Amino acid sequence: MTTDSGTPPTGPDASLALIDDILARPFPAGEESEDNGVRSSGPGHHLLILRAGKDFWDDRSTERVEESEEEIEAEFSAVATALTERWGEPETVDLWPYLAQEDVPVAEPLGQLSNLAGSMQVWRPPSGDPDGGKWLGLTVGQADPEFPIWLLAAVGEAAVLPG
Repeated sequence: MTTDSGTPPTGPDASLALIDDILARPFPAGEESEDNGVRSSGPGHHLLILRAGKDFWDDRSTERVEESEEEIEAEFSAVATALTERWGEPETVDLWPYLAQEDVPVAEPLGQLSNLAGSMQVWRPPSGDPDGGKWLGLTVGQADPEFPIWLLAAVGEAAVLPG
């Protein structure tokens, strides 16, 4: 999906379309995993960069960082509002407990998310799955101070995030 100029569409509607796509997408089987730089998937999860701000390799000025934060936060707010209209109020999940637990395997996408953000908003879309289906997480994160600020969506199996 691209705009008339050949660039991918941006904005809340484009983010919601991407979310609908990953919710409908099956998880890879077995130990199979995929990563195309924007979406990573593995057994029981998908992680997607919905929107990336500017990187800060050449300019980490306060103005540039604040502008990027405001842009990503505005889209987060718009997408979160639309998801809340669909599925009700989200729960806030603290990601810090999942960060680098030694000798304890952390289920994905929680391991990846805990390295990028401190918390996420979680919705549990209705499904016909007797095991509870999937959860959808939305957060803002950053891999390192020079990297872009990202609006991230994650989908995981309900059993990974007891509710």
